[in-house]
Amino acid sequence: MENKKTIKLQRDCNALVIPSAEPISLAKGTEVKIQQSLGGTYTVSTGSYLVRIDSEDADALGLIPLKPRADTPAANECEDVPVDHEEIRRQLSTCFDPEIPVNILDLGLVYSCHISRHPEGGNHIQIAMTLTAPGCSMGGVLANDVKTKLMQIRGVRSVDIKLVFDPPWDSSRISEAARLQLGLL
Repeated sequence: MENKKTIKLQRDCNALVIPSAEPISLAKGTEVKIQQSLGGTYTVSTGSYLVRIDSEDADALGLIPLKPRADTPAANECEDVPVDHEEIRRQLSTCFDPEIPVNILDLGLVYSCHISRHPEGGNHIQIAMTLTAPGCSMGGVLANDVKTKLMQIRGVRSVDIKLVFDPPWDSSRISEAARLQLGLL
């Protein structure tokens, strides 16, 4: 969604400053412009800051918040079913860098994905991923997005995200489709 019109926040809401990930409270009536709306989060410009607003605060923007899947069992009620690898890819493709309108798979940030049986039933997913810049303060936020979305998959009991920086990420890891989207081809 590319919507550059000015919106006045309809209520106070929390946000994270990009790229520092510092929490900030935005007051009702603050004027913002949506720069990016992907994967259930919103990157908005306040004029002074670029900030990320999570889905649960979408109503502050006058939008409808995304709701987690109602049929997702709690971790202690996890079904003992095989995990669909394609569903993992679908969920990972809904995780976006807050500054680049490309999902983490197409950016080449995911280095590996391993699925194993959880001792209490269900499945454990371990992801090794990197960031476009090693010092990026949004790394923990992005890793939490990945974990939250993977936990919605039927049969997943636990998820472990490991941020790695070897090998270092570079633009050669970007998919051809993303290169085209970003105007790099």
